[in-house]
Amino acid sequence: MLHLTLRQLQVFEAAATKLNFSVAAKQLYLSQPAVSMQIKQLEESIGLPLFEQMGKKIFLTEAGRELFHYSRNITQQLGEMEAVFDEMKGLGHGKLTISVVNTANYFTPQLLARFCQRYPSINVILQVANRDAVLKQLADNSTDLAILGQPPDGLDISAESFLDNPLVVIAAPDHPLAKLKRVKFARLAEETFLSREQGSGTRSAMERVFAQHKIQPHISMEMETNEAIKQAVQAGMGLGILSLHSIELELETKRLAMLNVEHFPLLRHWFVAHRSNKRLSSAALAFKEFLLTEAKRIITAR
Repeated sequence: MLHLTLRQLQVFEAAATKLNFSVAAKQLYLSQPAVSMQIKQLEESIGLPLFEQMGKKIFLTEAGRELFHYSRNITQQLGEMEAVFDEMKGLGHGKLTISVVNTANYFTPQLLARFCQRYPSINVILQVANRDAVLKQLADNSTDLAILGQPPDGLDISAESFLDNPLVVIAAPDHPLAKLKRVKFARLAEETFLSREQGSGTRSAMERVFAQHKIQPHISMEMETNEAIKQAVQAGMGLGILSLHSIELELETKRLAMLNVEHFPLLRHWFVAHRSNKRLSSAALAFKEFLLTEAKRIITAR
């Protein structure tokens, strides 16, 4: 079995093209003895001489001519491979898997639309799930990037915030608190809440703020989707606490009201996360950079 290096082939091809070790050395920015050493090692590996000298000139032997043929094919293949990698670096094509928590899906499609307009050949797979499922996908390394409201503890995760995520209190438009210009936080102790399930980022933030004010919220019902909470609040079943991003349409059409409650909005952030030791593809790096630099401008301009 031959033991050749790409460097040896590079040196050989230059020497075979120029038929002059000194000229080849200058072309490769090597010393002439370094070129001679590489050629000698190559000949020892093959077991045949590659050059023969006649007078002051050198010529390729039969083995040298054969190697030159294969060497040029290898160089061509390497060039094509490099072009493919350059194209991938330039995002000519690629595959990108993104996992997002349910609430983030209210704005993620708009961001992806802009990103895909810029890089139309990238194949994007969008996975929407609850927080626990997204964390499992991160832990299993089955996603390139994840968008979530709070980076997890205990996992070796790299996370950077790219967008504010204000949580607000919502009510039906005809709710008595909707008529008040300002609602004291303590007043919420008298109200019934419809909440996301245990473990969701919104639920955790809600529990923290109530604990800080030493109030136990009255949660009448847990729901696994924001849409269910919005429908129940609209029906007058209680108040809700949701991301402002998830209720923009309902506020615009006046199907829901945002209460001006003391200590609200709760300002949280959206994070883009991935395993710390994960080697991100060019497509993943580009989308991450896109989020960090452009997401805020795109979303606030809506």
